[in-house]
Amino acid sequence: MKRSSKIKLLLAGGLAAGALASCGPNPTRVSTENVYVNDQQVPGAGYYHAPFHAFFNKPYNFYDAGRRQYYYGGLWGSDPYQSIINISAPTPEAARAAEAARTDIVRGGFGSTAHGRSVYS
Repeated sequence: MKRSSKIKLLLAGGLAAGALASCGPNPTRVSTENVYVNDQQVPGAGYYHAPFHAFFNKPYNFYDAGRRQYYYGGLWGSDPYQSIINISAPTPEAARAAEAARTDIVRGGFGSTAHGRSVYS
């Protein structure tokens, strides 16, 4: 297989994974068994930077005009980061932190019943 065919397959796979991961009413857990496309946003966890296998608070290669720098992998650089990795799985530490920070999952706690309904509704 030619290199361009492999890249096309990788890109198509990344798009498909992103489409599947973002649909449906019940979001799946963030885990090392799931793959995420570069810059995929998970509410509360942030943006996934595929080359760095973790979530961050700014999009991949975000440009800050005041700093005149790009943000990637938790760092700032004068040039955008270039990588062919556009889909990957998070590290165990990144998956745990992202899952704990998520805001798209309803969790029980004070002010709610065992069924997850608000006492005040």
